[in-house]
Amino acid sequence: MRPTMDRDLNFIVLTPAFNEADSISQVVREVMSYGFRIVVIDDGSSDATSKMAKDCGATVLRMPFQTGVGGALRCGMRFAVENSFNAIVQIDADGQHPIHQIRSLLQAAHQTGADMVIGSRFLSPDDRGMTVSAIRRIAMKVLAWRASRAVNAPLTDVTSGFRLIQGQLLTELATELPAYFLGDTFEAVVASGKAGYRVVEIPVTIAERTHGVSSASTFQATKWTARAVATSILAVYPRLQRKFD
Repeated sequence: MRPTMDRDLNFIVLTPAFNEADSISQVVREVMSYGFRIVVIDDGSSDATSKMAKDCGATVLRMPFQTGVGGALRCGMRFAVENSFNAIVQIDADGQHPIHQIRSLLQAAHQTGADMVIGSRFLSPDDRGMTVSAIRRIAMKVLAWRASRAVNAPLTDVTSGFRLIQGQLLTELATELPAYFLGDTFEAVVASGKAGYRVVEIPVTIAERTHGVSSASTFQATKWTARAVATSILAVYPRLQRKFD
């Protein structure tokens, strides 16, 4: 695979996918229409996700069984590091993330030098593009408050899976990224901030899921939110090496 260069970033798009045959082709085609390279990590799907992604031109990595979004993403990060990419852009396989705003992530990384750039639905002037229940919105605010303290900067959407990660942070998370729910998003942000990495947000508009259902129910999301907050308070999140500029 030849790398895509954009403002000195040698990056690829990573898309963890589990039984996303209904949406993966459209996602892959749209990413490639912008000239970006995409790697789909099939997390043990039982449908035609892998075949459809490969037929559309994506590089496909197949997990032998379902490991969760974090496990699949960590596999993709290892692939990126081993193939000399210095940045990744993470997107979901369900078509919710705005592919045209990948350029915005790249621009923010270039302008700020941030190690992680998160696309926040709550910074957008109109965040009604995606329905979020009252319980989940409250949970997200609690997590954002905890993460903001860790990175010493205001954050609003630390569970967003639309983000760019680059440099030394990418190398570390390729081995240390938690596989469990919220570990790959919230805990990754907290661990990054505590280690001195810079995390910033930009506004994006997230669409409603057009196919399938969320992997976590409201009850599960609430339970894992409580676990994530406890993890942050007790400081048992992954310990990354402190960044030195």
